[in-house]
Amino acid sequence: MLIMPVISGEGALRNDDNLVLALPRGRILDELMPLLSRAGIEPEPALSDSDSRRLSFSTNHPELTLIRVRSFDVATFVAFGAAELGVAGNDVLMEFDYPEIYAPLDLKVGRCRLAVAEPREMVAGDDPARWSHVRVATKYPKITRRYFAARGVQAECITLSGAMELAPSLGLCRRIVDLVATGKTLEANGLVEVERIAEVSARLVVNRAALKTRPDEVGAWIERFREAVDAA
Repeated sequence: MLIMPVISGEGALRNDDNLVLALPRGRILDELMPLLSRAGIEPEPALSDSDSRRLSFSTNHPELTLIRVRSFDVATFVAFGAAELGVAGNDVLMEFDYPEIYAPLDLKVGRCRLAVAEPREMVAGDDPARWSHVRVATKYPKITRRYFAARGVQAECITLSGAMELAPSLGLCRRIVDLVATGKTLEANGLVEVERIAEVSARLVVNRAALKTRPDEVGAWIERFREAVDAA
């Protein structure tokens, strides 16, 4: 039998009608596992294996497939309809601001904050209220520019995908904007948090087109996750 591709969201072609849930790899995935269990999702054990190179995983629900991708990529997979649902931090949602994404639920995992940090030796003689121009290393250039623009500060952003904490010590910039959980990485690299931009946690995200075209299926999973969060 010939299986025709189906459209799931703007411009995306798929060769089945399974729902796809995109999950971020790493620490947030570890925190998500109990929530998935409470939502009645039993994935293949390989999902939790950080050494596995697999990216797609079946579940105890034949109609639901999980994919494991970079945290920044979850929003893109959902926005363009390659996945109907996903889990993304609100930092990612603020940075990309995809209109195709609906975020109905705070999953209350992956808690951290987006913050400005600078070298410890600068703190005593520095007053953030007097900044007029800053050069910042970050993987959040849009959020950073908006945040500083709202204060009348011009932000020159150097976009890095990682190792932000090295930038000040190597003379790339004097400050960074990055996620902070415990603050231990900042401390280990001689940096101090000086301003907090936003509180961050993982959100359930949904492709708006999928919610309209498959409201019963997608809506049922939203409710399952809502109940799982309430049961925590």
